[in-house]
Amino acid sequence: MTWAGLAVALVGALGYALGAALQQYEAVAEGASLKLVRRPRWWIGGVIGFTGACLHAVALSLAPLVVVQPISVATLVFAVPLAAFMYGRRPYKAEILGSIAVAVGLLWLMLLVPQHNVTPRLGDGAAIGFVAVIGVIVLVTQLAAARARGPNRALLLAVGAGVVTASVSTFVRVVGGGMQGDWGRLVHWFTLAVPVLLVCAVVLLQRSYAVGYFGIAYAGVQVIDPITSVLAGAILLGEPLPASPSTAIPAVLAAALTIGGTITLGRLTPDHSRPAPAPVEQPQQPVPATTAE
Repeated sequence: MTWAGLAVALVGALGYALGAALQQYEAVAEGASLKLVRRPRWWIGGVIGFTGACLHAVALSLAPLVVVQPISVATLVFAVPLAAFMYGRRPYKAEILGSIAVAVGLLWLMLLVPQHNVTPRLGDGAAIGFVAVIGVIVLVTQLAAARARGPNRALLLAVGAGVVTASVSTFVRVVGGGMQGDWGRLVHWFTLAVPVLLVCAVVLLQRSYAVGYFGIAYAGVQVIDPITSVLAGAILLGEPLPASPSTAIPAVLAAALTIGGTITLGRLTPDHSRPAPAPVEQPQQPVPATTAE
């Protein structure tokens, strides 16, 4: 079953990466607007990405988290070359090195988090406070992104998308982990919050993609999402964090590697789906004929 889960996770990771690359290509062309819903390739990317996410969930039911998580993190290594292919170019060396650094650093961090089997419990007051904090972070990043340009703008928008995506994961964990076979527990406002937050995450993600820096946008979400989820689990659900020196020091090193890879991706030039128009040649003025004297 472990090998089956590994194979399913790999296909799911490839699908998620391809879906993200397709949607980013369209977002750069049309901007993060309602025009995207008229682009068949954007819808295809969304379906492929959603299928990849579903396959990831199936993989978790077939194999342990420590087996599936590395494949999930590797989506960054798949997505960046796929995005480069969409623009008809080879991936830059900095893209490859930055993607690998972020993936390895993030995977290292995730493996340092202690395993737990605690049933998630979240009160209404704590949940409302959590949503409020997420809303403040999104508001701050949106205001800051309005004044930023280039990779900084893409990263700020990705941070907003990442925290909202993490809130989706947190509520899914609470609803799914707290069911314990009782389907009646699905009748709760937590369940309704999931699709609302998911739509918000998709909108914010498309805005980040539209800036044109796919590597930094995708890496930003991949980093912020799991880190925010882990912090939410520790603060709200009582899940453990790496605190001993044997895990805290490697966690700092892994974070440094992740930050270094993110900075590398942020230094790249943006991609554009439409080539710049060729300069228009001015018609030459006829030279008046000279009359022989």
